[in-house]
Amino acid sequence: MSEKGVLNHPFRKGELLDLNCPSREILQHIASRWGILVLIALDRETLRFSELRKKISGISEKMLSQTLQTFEKDGFIHRTMLPVMPPHTEYRLTPLGLEVYEQVIHLSDWIELNLPRVLNAGKEA
Repeated sequence: MSEKGVLNHPFRKGELLDLNCPSREILQHIASRWGILVLIALDRETLRFSELRKKISGISEKMLSQTLQTFEKDGFIHRTMLPVMPPHTEYRLTPLGLEVYEQVIHLSDWIELNLPRVLNAGKEA
């Protein structure tokens, strides 16, 4: 890492716009319809699948499962299988997931704070 905390690697800022930049796939995972909501729902909590599904209104089991699997592969989520009957699985953000969450929550807060302005801007157009 450099002194400013930015990784020294062959990808520079702006290469996200390049079709072949691997960061596009990660961006798609995070910014997907449900990705941001899963990050926000987990916050700093450890939740079971059913708790997450209740917390994120409108998400299907399939989409929640796919999003959690993708985030686990990306290293954003840690999954723990509990040895109970019936089996329970818990999810929590990893340190990397918490870093992503910190970025996403700023966007979420901005949207919440500026929602009236955004809605009015659409009416004025």
